[in-house]
Amino acid sequence: MTEGNFVDYVKVHITSGKGGQGSKHLRREKYIPKGGPDGGDGGRGGHVIVRANKNLWTLYHLKFKRHFAAGHGMSGGKQTSTGADGEDVYIEVPLGTVIKNTDTGETLKEITEEGQDFIVAEGGKGGRGNAHFKTSTNQTPRYAQPGLEGEELNITLEMKVLADVGLVGFPNAGKSTLLSVVSAAKPKIADYEFTTLKPNLGIVSHRDYQTFVMADIPGIIEGAAEGKGLGHYFLRHIERNSTLLFLIPADAKDLRAQYDILIDELRRYNPELLDKQRLVAISKSDMLDDELKKEMRVELDKQFKGIPYLFISSVAQQGLVELKDALWEMLNAEESDSPQDLGD
Repeated sequence: MTEGNFVDYVKVHITSGKGGQGSKHLRREKYIPKGGPDGGDGGRGGHVIVRANKNLWTLYHLKFKRHFAAGHGMSGGKQTSTGADGEDVYIEVPLGTVIKNTDTGETLKEITEEGQDFIVAEGGKGGRGNAHFKTSTNQTPRYAQPGLEGEELNITLEMKVLADVGLVGFPNAGKSTLLSVVSAAKPKIADYEFTTLKPNLGIVSHRDYQTFVMADIPGIIEGAAEGKGLGHYFLRHIERNSTLLFLIPADAKDLRAQYDILIDELRRYNPELLDKQRLVAISKSDMLDDELKKEMRVELDKQFKGIPYLFISSVAQQGLVELKDALWEMLNAEESDSPQDLGD
């Protein structure tokens, strides 16, 4: 999937159907000239329903269709026959989609399970026919209820990437390169910041044909929690990752300082993100020799006390097997034990 086809945010206008008119029919047959009221009820208006579809990975199919209107209910008929319901309209979305009221900002629903349906706009109720209004003192009512109007509103569909591992790091930290090496994904890679403007998903193969999903997400910058850079666009995509892999380049001036900035941005955006499992990968470590790594470990053991870390190089393909082993173990751990130094 090309970057331009990845759409994770759309606004649409929806209108549910109006309920059908109740019937005012009076029964008239050859030998029953005054049979009384037999008008049926109107059918309900069609609903607008959002439905989960696990085969979708993006909201691209909604990019050029921004208006959805359900069918109107049919009027009631004679012999107390009820009118047909209006046709429902379904909007299919990928798992991980959040539905919001555009005008109020209220979150209406989060779609997380296959086949899950959510009625965003209910169709109007059908009006009752005159048969309902017959009484001992009014045996020939010549009136019926009109159908109720449907609902009309603007909604925002916002997709949060569903992945097992989310890559967290500053721009140009090597996230796209790592994803391209450990999976078949082909993200855009270049030597400048913000090469990745859209999330990329890759399926990582592990031992014995086991797999997990890794997401390369636009790089974070200081102030992202307030919306700077790609801001919330980036941060919302890591809310559903079960494990966060922090990528910090080996040539960074202060490794711990970069990690602290990333952690602080996550905390300010959503403190619950800090409850996720974390692993630090020192990327671009092919520029380090064994002696330098040994010296760095002494310092890193102090700086990252209690935080698991390891050295990797995507280009030289160093430490990738150990990385996948560590991530697999974290993803499948029944309980989160105290972190261990995973060394190279």
